[in-house]
Amino acid sequence: MPSLTRRKLLVNSGALAATTIEAAVAAEATAPIARPLKVLVAGGHPDDPESSCGGTIAKYAGQGHNVSVLYLTCGERGIIGKTRAETGAIRTAEAEHACRIMGAKPIFAGQVNGAVEVTRERYAEYLKFVEAENPDVIFTHWPIDSHYDHAACSVLTYNAWLKLGCKAALYYFEVNLGGQTSSFHPTHYIDVTAQETVKRDACFAHVSQNAPNDFWPKYHEPMLRFRGMESRCKAAEAFVRHNLGPEGRLPV
Repeated sequence: MPSLTRRKLLVNSGALAATTIEAAVAAEATAPIARPLKVLVAGGHPDDPESSCGGTIAKYAGQGHNVSVLYLTCGERGIIGKTRAETGAIRTAEAEHACRIMGAKPIFAGQVNGAVEVTRERYAEYLKFVEAENPDVIFTHWPIDSHYDHAACSVLTYNAWLKLGCKAALYYFEVNLGGQTSSFHPTHYIDVTAQETVKRDACFAHVSQNAPNDFWPKYHEPMLRFRGMESRCKAAEAFVRHNLGPEGRLPV
């Protein structure tokens, strides 16, 4: 029998550790969910939750879970020739349409696009929205996203999660990988191949943002493909789990 050298021992140990980690992640992702979950997806503007994790939202909803989408603002900017009030009304209606497509409930936190505040009062106000949903799972923006409103939404959501005792599983999502979202190294992937059409239609509901010709083909379809290649499927969404929250609770 050949002797086991120190080098071989280290190599074999490394391979074993990698296999163990991979198996643990796979087991977490496929663990059966015994009851309908309450899922909260928090985004800065209309179209952020749809473009970042619309497939995952649709997958949860399709499996009988209750999904709420919390929009920090109504997207009061972004339509040339319209006032902020007019733009907010248009984009609110688009977000409501997108949620119907995904099977989710829309909620609006009432802050203003481009003028988001992170203050003691806003923390307390935002906490009430999250507490009312009593979620089992929370998804929100990556905290170092380059868009101010995204980062503000992330820290408001994180603070609410802490105040509620870290009882929910907390996952961060990405938007516009390599642009607004950087240094994002996924811990989990969700295969959304079967939900890709629903995600696309939810994004296309944002007619005012020219989704079919702008952010969908330029950013979000390529992201689906890239994360799919990483996780060995056609289309995937990627997330980073906060390790203080409970494991699992992802849709199979």
